[in-house]
Amino acid sequence: MTVKVALWTLLERSVKKMGKGMNPVVKAAALEMIELAYNEGIYVQISAGYRSLEEQANLFGQGRVYSYNGKNYSNLAKPIVTNAKPGQSYHNYGLAIDFFIVSDDGKRAIWTVDSKWQRVAAIGKDLGFKWGGDWSSFKDYPHLEMTGGLSFTQLQAGKKPHITSPKTSKGDSHIISIQKTLNSRYKTNIEGDGFYGPKTRSALIRGLQTELNKQYNKKLIVDGKWGPKTKKATVTLKKGAAGNITWILQAALYLKGFNPGPLDGEFEGKTEAALFQYQKESKISADKLAGQETWNELLA
Repeated sequence: MTVKVALWTLLERSVKKMGKGMNPVVKAAALEMIELAYNEGIYVQISAGYRSLEEQANLFGQGRVYSYNGKNYSNLAKPIVTNAKPGQSYHNYGLAIDFFIVSDDGKRAIWTVDSKWQRVAAIGKDLGFKWGGDWSSFKDYPHLEMTGGLSFTQLQAGKKPHITSPKTSKGDSHIISIQKTLNSRYKTNIEGDGFYGPKTRSALIRGLQTELNKQYNKKLIVDGKWGPKTKKATVTLKKGAAGNITWILQAALYLKGFNPGPLDGEFEGKTEAALFQYQKESKISADKLAGQETWNELLA
């Protein structure tokens, strides 16, 4: 029996692939598209998001003789994959993504442009994206973009797009609950949007730092930043543990795409199983103990 890929596995992979330079509205819409497709039994992953000018030069150099800023990017051994020079792709401004379909178990990429692919493109267009498959020439079927009506010339001149995507709904209800609990318990004042991003991660670290100070007198600066002092101050949790630090562990596991069961602050069987699976997939010591190595992997 095939084990269906978890939604949050697809979301986590996609967040990593999109990188840190994405427009926040474009990023949120991309994650919403993945979730909406998942609810229809279509498993989607983002393969590319923000792309630096140097990365664009490397792509443009495939199949061509090409230099950019004094560096040779020629690569005649590979076929041409783009006609966009550096600064001439919306990827360079965090306004575009590429997607593909994955198999039910999430282990195999499927690049066939069939009814499922076209349905994902339609979901993306409903969320405000323009689809490369609609272009009259050089059709780019994986490509979706939100330009804010700006040309490359305007973007190169430093003009910022104003993009709104009112069609996007709230994200995962469990993440909204986590965000609300962090706000209530630790006064973190983050948006309860249901999406896991840097602010939610920072709030989780603030919560951990607060609890370590309160329960173990670790005297940490509560700044929401992961560093060697916070890592060293962490305590090891195992099955049977209970309390707010266990809740933070459960929240961190859920945000990484591993279901620990009820977010109740009780380290029981489901939490242990989620922790063990996370450790195995992260290629760290799979000892079912939440120690320094695990905390660092979850929050660094």
